[in-house]
Formats: sequence, structure tokens, C-alpha cells
Amino acid sequence: MVSLKESMGKVTLIDFWASWCMPCRKENPKVVALYNEFHSKGFNIISVSLDGDAGDWKEAIAKDGLTWTQVSNLKEMDDPIVKRYGVTLIPTTFLLDATGKVVGIDLPQSEMKRKIQELLQK
Repeated sequence: MVSLKESMGKVTLIDFWASWCMPCRKENPKVVALYNEFHSKGFNIISVSLDGDAGDWKEAIAKDGLTWTQVSNLKEMDDPIVKRYGVTLIPTTFLLDATGKVVGIDLPQSEMKRKIQELLQK
């Protein structure tokens, strides 16, 4: 069980993805780069997988080098968190400030990086 409250005080990216989603897999190296650059400065990522098969999910995590918190109910798009966040397609990302407020949704990479830098300096 993972709670977003555990991330309070940190700039956090919530990343909705799945192993079978090729656009997601293409984005993963960019997410890894953000994590590597900013994690030591207080940046956190929680990835929410919309997979249905645990083996495929775990294999993708290892292959793509996703070293941060990973969660999945293995219910694909029927996962209750999908409805809660209004996710209709993946990849979808939500950038949260240190108070947990959503400050960006699906930001382009350059804008995401700029926003993370800005939030970490506050």
C-alpha cells in the first residue's frame, strides 16, 4: 500500500503507464533522466501501472530501469485510481508541488524539467 501523503514535502510526479503501452515505454527514458537529475534534490516519482499481467509489468520495470515506487492493482483501465484521476489514456502524468497540489498535467519534457527546477528552489 502506497499513499501520496508519504510524498508530502517533495515535488512528485505521478506517472500512469503500462508495459504494453509503446508511447509509455518511449517516455520512460525521459522519466528516468528526470529522476536521476532531481531525486537527490527532493523530487519523487510514483508510477501507477495499468497492466493486467504482473510478469509483463515487472519485466518492463527492470528493462526500463524504473527504480522508484511502482504500484499496480493489475486491473488495467478498470483500476479505481484511473477514475479518481480522470485518466483516459496513457501515458498521463501529474506533477505535484510539495503540498500535493497538481501544478501540471502532461507537461512536455522541457517544460516539466523547468517546472521541477522552479518547484525545488522554493
